[in-house]
Amino acid sequence: MSRDRWAPRPVRDIPDGTVLYDGVCVICSAAFRFVAARDPAARFRFTAVQDPLGGRLAAQLGIHPENPESNAAVLDGVAHMKSDAALQVLSRLPRWGWVRHLRHVPKSWRDWVYDRIAQNRYRLFGRTETCMVPGPELRRHVAREP
Repeated sequence: MSRDRWAPRPVRDIPDGTVLYDGVCVICSAAFRFVAARDPAARFRFTAVQDPLGGRLAAQLGIHPENPESNAAVLDGVAHMKSDAALQVLSRLPRWGWVRHLRHVPKSWRDWVYDRIAQNRYRLFGRTETCMVPGPELRRHVAREP
């Protein structure tokens, strides 16, 4: 599979700040809660690949909904995937700007680490039968249809 498949690309009709994640993955849901707790302005809005909006975004980006091999973050009309998505989101959180320096690590290395974690995420961290239902404190961080 070509590395270009995961290169940042322009997207249309997806609101800025939308983050696609695997809603049944325990570590992915923990990452949602981590970002939401540090994003007081609710700049980031999350959608699980298993949700209708998330499924559309996954299809648009070539991410398999049954076994998503990447997350995605839409910022300034561009979809970032794998380690790029994580760095883009984290570096925009208050007091987390230092993360942007990790972009100097070669993408092939960052994505190699990302892929090892992603391929073993259910075995290492667990999986739920259904997507997390956000409580009141997280609802403002849930993506809605445009």
